[in-house]
Amino acid sequence: MKRSLFAAALACAGLSLFALTAQATLKPGDHAPDFTTKASLGGKTYTYALANELKKGPVVVYFYPAAFTKGCTIEAHEFAEAVDEYRKYGATVIGVSHDNIATLTKFSVSECRSKFPVAADEDSRIIKAYDASMPMHEAMANRVSYVIAPDGTILYEYTSLSPDKHVENTLNALKEWAAQHKQQ
Repeated sequence: MKRSLFAAALACAGLSLFALTAQATLKPGDHAPDFTTKASLGGKTYTYALANELKKGPVVVYFYPAAFTKGCTIEAHEFAEAVDEYRKYGATVIGVSHDNIATLTKFSVSECRSKFPVAADEDSRIIKAYDASMPMHEAMANRVSYVIAPDGTILYEYTSLSPDKHVENTLNALKEWAAQHKQQ
């Protein structure tokens, strides 16, 4: 009897944990919330405006938990290596985290290799607008990547704490978008 109660409690705890990790993110077809914030590219701080970048083409906005952590460093390196591939589709990339701009100014040079900007969202306004909060720690970003079309609609969303597939998946979404765009 005790074992079956323990098993039932464990199963409920597992379902609760699953519910906490299941994230309600924006979906394809949703309108991407506009934002303007401090960002750094190559160690230089400036004001980043999503609306201005969308005038140039699609934008990949990726959220990550914290600069200089293992997974976020891996992901930043992968995005930096793929910047030229994104450019083939007219796309730009920006990373967003809860870190302050001083930290991101260093991160933009060392981990992002001065290839793309990273934005400071110290008050988590952008993270919340994109439903990209970390379960159990709402101020911090979960690892979520969005591809946004020039008209401001979400083309693709991918959520995984593993940094492994974010670049591959967002590039595939851009390739599909570009192929459809040529046919019109």
